Amino acid sequence: MSDGREGNSAYGHKAFKRSRSHFADRITADGRDGRPVEAGRYRLVAARACPWASRAVISRRLLGLEDALSLAVVDPVQDDRSWRFTLDPDGRDPVLGIRFLSEAYDNRESDYPGGVSVPAIVDVPSGKLVTNDYQQITLDFATEWTALHRPGAPDLYPRALRDEIDAVMADVYEDVNNGVYRAGFATRQEEYEDACAGVFRRLDLLTERLARQRYLVGDTITEADIRLFTTLVRFDAVYHGHFKCNRWKLAENPVLWAYARDLYQTPGFGDTVDFDHIKRHYYQVHTGINPTRIVPVGPDLSGWLTPHHREELGGRPFGDGTPPGPVRAGEEVPAQGRP
Repeated sequence: MSDGREGNSAYGHKAFKRSRSHFADRITADGRDGRPVEAGRYRLVAARACPWASRAVISRRLLGLEDALSLAVVDPVQDDRSWRFTLDPDGRDPVLGIRFLSEAYDNRESDYPGGVSVPAIVDVPSGKLVTNDYQQITLDFATEWTALHRPGAPDLYPRALRDEIDAVMADVYEDVNNGVYRAGFATRQEEYEDACAGVFRRLDLLTERLARQRYLVGDTITEADIRLFTTLVRFDAVYHGHFKCNRWKLAENPVLWAYARDLYQTPGFGDTVDFDHIKRHYYQVHTGINPTRIVPVGPDLSGWLTPHHREELGGRPFGDGTPPGPVRAGEEVPAQGRP
């Protein structure tokens, strides 16, 4: 999630506080918020650079919602008019017909707080933003969009495990997902050290948990794994150096490194990750903490494809379901963004 302003130069100069999602309309099976689930009606706008948006991209692919919910991928580097559709011909989204995501926000409401963030779901007929509630979007994909799931789609939020999933996700969000940002954008030494300590304290606890089980909750992939993965996959590339979370690298933790590789090599995860977008966004946009905008050449990404041996712990990635099929044409990650 990012506010979409080029450079975000204030980061590193003022205390970091994550904005709540201002637009939280839900798209539901019964349409109780006036937004019914409907194939082809909505468009998901995402940045492959953004961990919050990446959750939605992974969930969409695992559940097989590609035909029901189209995907727009924005340029990883914003300007002062917000996320840009410069990856598309003529710099305009071919479905929404707009150049900047802010146009969909403006169509919904003027002078909205919190800036322009991804993921965002836009109503195609009206061109208006529906929701930017990154915490709820994927839960609704799993529970409200079931009529449009592919055959063999996994249950990412099984009812019997929801209390445990929610508890794990709350801890991961506070200390890891958001913790790396609080460390990276800290303006005082004490603030940084407190956030960094929280990151690694939680990672140590997750290491203990994942040393004895393949996935975070139960024996299949759930929403909890998606949310942890999107931070872990960015850890060595940007959080270790750029955000100064450098007590150790992910690749130096045998358990978490194997867990992250296991997920990366699972269809629906690694095939959505674009390391080029990730690095260019963080290092070129956050000029408050990287004023030179120089993007480092490392780390070596080849290790993501090495054997992980996590299958020895058992578990069934998709439960009684099946893996997603090949990546939809036009949604492939460019070669320069892959290991």
